[in-house]
Amino acid sequence: MKQIIYLYLVLLAIISCSGPKEQSFENEDGYSLVIVDSLEINVLGSPMLVDVSPLVDRFAFYDYSSKEFLFTDRNGTIISRFAKKGDTPDAYGFLMEFPGFIDEEQVALAGMNGVFVFDLGGNMVKKMSHPESLGGAGFMSFVGKGMETVNLAGKPYLLSKSVRTRDTYPGEQRFYDEFRAIELIDIEYGEFTEIVPFEEGSLFLNGNGFYESDYAPALEACGDRLYVALGGEPKLRVYKLSQTGAELESTVDLIIPGFEKLPLTSREEFYKGSVTIKGSTPAIRNIHVVDDYLILHYYGGIPENIMKELDALWESGDQEESERLYAKAAEEVSQGMLILERESLMQVGNIPFMEGVSTSGFASADGFLWMQRSPNVEEEEDFLRVYKVQLIEK
Repeated sequence: MKQIIYLYLVLLAIISCSGPKEQSFENEDGYSLVIVDSLEINVLGSPMLVDVSPLVDRFAFYDYSSKEFLFTDRNGTIISRFAKKGDTPDAYGFLMEFPGFIDEEQVALAGMNGVFVFDLGGNMVKKMSHPESLGGAGFMSFVGKGMETVNLAGKPYLLSKSVRTRDTYPGEQRFYDEFRAIELIDIEYGEFTEIVPFEEGSLFLNGNGFYESDYAPALEACGDRLYVALGGEPKLRVYKLSQTGAELESTVDLIIPGFEKLPLTSREEFYKGSVTIKGSTPAIRNIHVVDDYLILHYYGGIPENIMKELDALWESGDQEESERLYAKAAEEVSQGMLILERESLMQVGNIPFMEGVSTSGFASADGFLWMQRSPNVEEEEDFLRVYKVQLIEK
């Protein structure tokens, strides 16, 4: 089937130099982000941080240039690296989700060929087939956004974006009626349970058509609670998880200044087999549980009227000017971190990114955020640095 990837890449690089170990950023909401430590890895290129292990003993990276996964210990020493290319039983194919740690020695990832579990040496531990054959898939990469693991009744389960077509597509009402955002995967038996529909009152049930990036799930599991936001819908939903599924408990309307509305699209523009991803539209991109807080990474999106002008300029043949203006518009996008109290679900803060770190996202583990330093775009560096960041209430 035909696959269309329509992805605007925001390439914003901030040149930064190393400073004191402890730095801080404050905002008017009464919260501070403090850099308390850093991890430095001696490596060429710009591998992307994708996950931190539960005990913070291992860090996982992905290098786009070599299509290689890289693993370090907490001191930044590279302990292993591997790639899975070619036509082999353990080749995952087109990468759909970055690896996430199951424990300190195993990771899980999703590709077009299935969901895989590897040890850190690259040995395949398990391969699980997708519930349906895939006609196409899209992938947007963000720092710190790998597959999730949750323990239920003493067993580890995976949480992965669902890619089932259900023999329908976004041009049909049945797609929205039968949609499920996430797969709950029993690792032991390789069984998939689809969860999280478009709930009653969702904007995705308003009769318009939507692209995959419009409703791509941001999620985080903690104990038997699952926190989910679907792309450009400014709502947080809380589910109670069990081995058999998920039950909706709460819905929170989020207030996000500068968060644009998703463009209206006629369902007539969709057809079977197409996969369209837009990186310019608003989205909640990830969710983190950090101690008593939920931290939601959001991207406010480029206004629809500006994108129409840029598209027209591109189609007229002036691609260079279109790219220049797009970069300028992207710099003005509202983005940052919403802070909610985990118990009350009250929204208590909104913090922008610190200067000098990737605004693509961040990882979390052990009560800290892990943010990747932006590389120097003027010259190739032989190291990368990850900051250990603490959220502090003043």
